[in-house]
Amino acid sequence: MRLSDNIQYLKGIGEKRAELFHRLGIFTVRDLLFHLPRGLEDRTNLKNVSELIDGETVCVKGILSSGLRKFRARNGTWVLQTRMSDGTGIMQLTWFNALYVENTLADLDAEYTFFGKVSYRTMSPEMVNPIIERSGGGSSKMGRLVPVYPATAGLKQKNIRDAVAQALAGLSDGMTESLPEDLRQKYGLIGIDEAIRSVHMPESFDDFNNARRRLVFEEFLVLQLGVSMAKQISKSAKSVRINNVKCIAEFAAGLGFQLTGAQKRVINEIAADLKSDVPMSRLVQGDVGSGKTIVAAAAMFAAAREGHQSAMMAPTEILAEQHYKNLKNYFEPWGIKTVLLSGGQKAAERNHNLKAIESGEAKIIVGTHAIITEKVRFDDLVLSVTDEQHRFGVSQRSRLTDKGAHPHTLVMTATPIPRTLSLVIYGDLDISVIDELPPGRKPVKTVMLSEAQRGRLYSFVRSELSKGRQAYFVCALVDDSDAVSAKAASEYYKKLRDGVFKDKTVGLLHGRMKSFEKESVMRSFAEGRIDVLVATTVIEVGVDVPNATVMVIENTERFGLSQLHQLRGRVGRGAAQSYCIMLGNAGSGIARERMKVMCETNDGFKIAEKDLELRGPGDFFGTKQHGLPDMKIGNFFTDMDILRETRGTAEEILAEDKMLSSKKYAQLKKSITENFSRSGNILN
Repeated sequence: MRLSDNIQYLKGIGEKRAELFHRLGIFTVRDLLFHLPRGLEDRTNLKNVSELIDGETVCVKGILSSGLRKFRARNGTWVLQTRMSDGTGIMQLTWFNALYVENTLADLDAEYTFFGKVSYRTMSPEMVNPIIERSGGGSSKMGRLVPVYPATAGLKQKNIRDAVAQALAGLSDGMTESLPEDLRQKYGLIGIDEAIRSVHMPESFDDFNNARRRLVFEEFLVLQLGVSMAKQISKSAKSVRINNVKCIAEFAAGLGFQLTGAQKRVINEIAADLKSDVPMSRLVQGDVGSGKTIVAAAAMFAAAREGHQSAMMAPTEILAEQHYKNLKNYFEPWGIKTVLLSGGQKAAERNHNLKAIESGEAKIIVGTHAIITEKVRFDDLVLSVTDEQHRFGVSQRSRLTDKGAHPHTLVMTATPIPRTLSLVIYGDLDISVIDELPPGRKPVKTVMLSEAQRGRLYSFVRSELSKGRQAYFVCALVDDSDAVSAKAASEYYKKLRDGVFKDKTVGLLHGRMKSFEKESVMRSFAEGRIDVLVATTVIEVGVDVPNATVMVIENTERFGLSQLHQLRGRVGRGAAQSYCIMLGNAGSGIARERMKVMCETNDGFKIAEKDLELRGPGDFFGTKQHGLPDMKIGNFFTDMDILRETRGTAEEILAEDKMLSSKKYAQLKKSITENFSRSGNILN
């Protein structure tokens, strides 16, 4: 058996079951062996019935002391019950909808081991749905640490365990070792073959942890080296110098408002980059409302004054249209032509704008991912700006920069990212931080209300509306389906429109609406013709309505902390005091902790740290949104020590061999190229 062999040819899999493995991203034997356990079941703890404690998960060995009783409950569920004895006591055993148990326990004289969680609903101990193993029945899973794998509907743990065991036993070629021996010795890392075997079949928790540490180390090292090498490659290219950055002062003077100290500092950092012939690669992090767009506009202005083009790519049509309007207002007095490209445009308008871009007449181009299609040809693109919001990855950023000859690159994000992670997620970029809000902005007051206080909430919102203000009501996503969420928002909209706000104008905005419908609603809200806007999280990104002072978030427990902070950032844009009211059942644990943090601080960086801590990076960045290779093994938060360790290791390796050209690092370089190929082929 080879690592490249198709999974379907393993015994017991076949074509149909292989499709279930495909759902987990498992197509080959190699994929299977790198489908690592998410944890271990400790089946080494064998106890007597007389020693059992409520709530513990243990193994108990004995014989059946009564026959199997089978009956249907009132709800139609099949219930199977029996008792077992080990000579020290008797334990009740119950299974629900597990008819296979009849065959498994067919021999009343046999000895069985039961593994499960103990409960004391009566005076006697009980296990519900325990795992059963007959003594002397061949390969035993009892008395061992048993891996528990990420699975999918229709694919049992046993299917995955059996496939892994078969692969480990039959593999003819070992894993290729990527880490040089001296590196492994320095950091106390075991070899790749031992790591793969021990992570799937550990003899002890130490075995498992050592194996996992080795695999996480390699995964993080490949990531760190990849982003560092990408940065080196970009710095070796030559870009157009923009020498007349002093004109930015003229632009700032004509704005009609003062820039903050933080904005000025970041503009100076960008100006220094633009004057160099090394392409700028800079990330601007700034909290909601900190004024990132004007910073990007200053850089675009400098490029336009020297006759060059700049492009800004936004994640949604609503945000692209808003950026277009703002930039057009900034640049029109200077005679600089700004155009918009979006999916919802009419053909005539789009073709007109495409010609203006290709001829060089348009100096500022704003759009969604429509900008990176093949039909868009720039005359002289020297600056690409991406309003990221975690929605564009390395691949899409690189497709925009490919439109020019090594253009300067600026990436903006309104979700503050903890610095340690910034270095990993955006390791190919220099980082600037706008850590100051414009003067006069009042912090948004945030409160948590229960369902019982809904009447009080409506009264408060009505009082704000009576002052001429506006309000948002945001519905949580019911599930991943836009259709279901749109329906929930629509029903809530009708309830508010026909009920408590029947004398007001209530609008509706959700992801299933057509682009022109969304634009029409947002325009009406921005111009004050809608008093209350009911929306899904489509309004999370970028919409700027200074007169809106109330953000009501329904079912708050369904939102992540950073998402709540983004939604709160839709209010507090004007001079009036604004409010964020979270409505829902906080309960206990993570949901309550989120609410507490929201009520205590408006600082996006503190919120980002806490969000990462509470949810882990997978949820923090969302599914495949950060554009780097998926972390199959490591966790940026819980494995932070290894992350820091590999950062230092990567720096040492690149100081020795900056492009990994030596034979010693050949396999490591191959791993980097393979892993990053999904993220824009950055090493090609």
